[in-house]
Amino acid sequence: MRIAVPQESAAGERRVALVPDTVGRLVKAGRTVVVQHDAGRAAGFPDADYEAKGATVAADFAATVKDADVVLKVQRPSLGEIAAIKAGAILASSLPVASSADLLAGLAQANITAFSMERVPRTTRAQSMDSLSSQANLAGYQAVLLGASRMGKILPMMTTAAGTIAPAKAFIIGAGVAGLQAIATARRLGAVVSAFDVRPVVKEQVQSLGAAFVEVEQVSAEGQGGYARELAEEQQRQVLVAIGKHIKDMDLVVSTAAIPGKPAPRLITEAMVRSMRPGSVIVDLAAETGGNCAMTRPGETVDVDGVSVIGPLNLASSVPLNASQMYSRNLQTLLDHITTKEGALSVDLADEITGAMVVVHAGSVRTP
Repeated sequence: MRIAVPQESAAGERRVALVPDTVGRLVKAGRTVVVQHDAGRAAGFPDADYEAKGATVAADFAATVKDADVVLKVQRPSLGEIAAIKAGAILASSLPVASSADLLAGLAQANITAFSMERVPRTTRAQSMDSLSSQANLAGYQAVLLGASRMGKILPMMTTAAGTIAPAKAFIIGAGVAGLQAIATARRLGAVVSAFDVRPVVKEQVQSLGAAFVEVEQVSAEGQGGYARELAEEQQRQVLVAIGKHIKDMDLVVSTAAIPGKPAPRLITEAMVRSMRPGSVIVDLAAETGGNCAMTRPGETVDVDGVSVIGPLNLASSVPLNASQMYSRNLQTLLDHITTKEGALSVDLADEITGAMVVVHAGSVRTP
C-alpha cells in the first residue's frame, strides 16, 4: 500500500495530514509513505523527521501522489490536484458536501473514492476517527486565549498591593466539544464562567467543569448523534430573550453553536452586542458557517461601540503541531479500519462508519 501526504495548498493552512510518529508506525506495518517536500514544516516537522521514520520525500504534488493508493490531506484538494491522483485511489480529507459540488463531480469523474472527515459518525466505534472533535477541542482552547488577549481586563481575580481585581465573566454559547473546552480553559484562567446550550442533557457536563448553566424552560433541541437541531420559532424567541438578559454583563463571550449541514443559528443580535460594556469581546467560532452573532464578519474583527466581535477562521491551524498530531491519529485509525488483516484496502459501504463517510465511490457522488 502506497500512502501519499501532500503539502497543504489552502491559504493559511499550517497543518499536515500525517506526523512522523504515525508515518513510522505505518512503515513498520509494511506501508510505503511518500511525503511532499516541506509538507510538515509549518507544523514543526521537517523533512528529516519523516525520512528518519522511513518515509520518502518527493519534490512536488505530482511526484508525491504518483501511483499512490491512498492520498491523505487536511483540506480538500483542488480540481488541479485531483487530476494528478490515479484512478481507483482513495482520498481522505475535509470535504464539506454542501459547498463542494464541483469538486465531488471531479472526484467521481476521476474515479477516486473520497472519504469526508466531516462525516465520521458520532459512535463509540468511530470516536478515535472523529477529526471534527479533535480539532474543535483546540479551537475552543484557542478561542478563549484569543478573546483574553483582546480584552481590556484580565480573566482571573488578582489581589495586589494596589487592591483586589475582580475576575472577568465569561459566557460560552454551545456546550459541544469546542464549548466544553472553552469552559475548561476560561475556568483554568480564573474567569467566572457560565454557559448555555439548547440541549439540557449537557447541563451536568457544564457544571462538572465549574460553570453555571443558563437554563431556558421548555427548550430542548437534542438532534441525531448528540448534535443540536433547529429550534421552533417560539423556542428561538425564548432563547434570544434569555441570552439577551445574560450577555450584557459579560466580559468575554465565546459562541460555538452549530447545526450539521446548515448555517449557524443566529443567537446574538446587534442589540445584544450594543448592550455589552465597551472593552468586552465576542469570539464567534461559528464564523465559517455564517456566525452566531449578527455582527460577525468571517476572518475579521469588528468594533461595535467598543465591543470587539472576532470571526476567526481555522483556529485549529493556529496550533499546527498539536492539531496535526491529533488529525494524524484520526487518519491512522481510519486507515486501520479500511485495511484488511491481509493488508489490502477494503471499502465496505455496508459498514456503518465507511458508508457514512464515503461521499464519492465507483464514479458516483453519494449522499449518505
